[in-house]
Amino acid sequence: MVDILKALADETRLRIFAQMLKGDMCVCEIEECLGLTQSNASRHLTVLKKAGVLDSYKKAQWAYYKVSESFAIDNEELFAYLKRRLANIPCYQVDCKNYNKCKKSNLCNCIKYK
Repeated sequence: MVDILKALADETRLRIFAQMLKGDMCVCEIEECLGLTQSNASRHLTVLKKAGVLDSYKKAQWAYYKVSESFAIDNEELFAYLKRRLANIPCYQVDCKNYNKCKKSNLCNCIKYK
């Protein structure tokens, strides 16, 4: 539990988690939607994955991330709380607009390979 709370105690990681609630994303989509560098995105994703908050899988050469089903089930109350409260993050609305733009306009290089 401590690992989960430490992982989610960072605003950037909360922003990533908030976008993951909308569906699986590849690293380049996360970079584009949240305005992160590749190394910064990867570092935050690693922390979330090690804490068991996210799972990943490979598709061709790209890594995709999603909310861990076991995290959602094992931490049902925390998961529900986060879903209700994530909209209060200062960047949330902008991140959502960027997410929608990214998904609709194929801004990310690897979207066309999905």
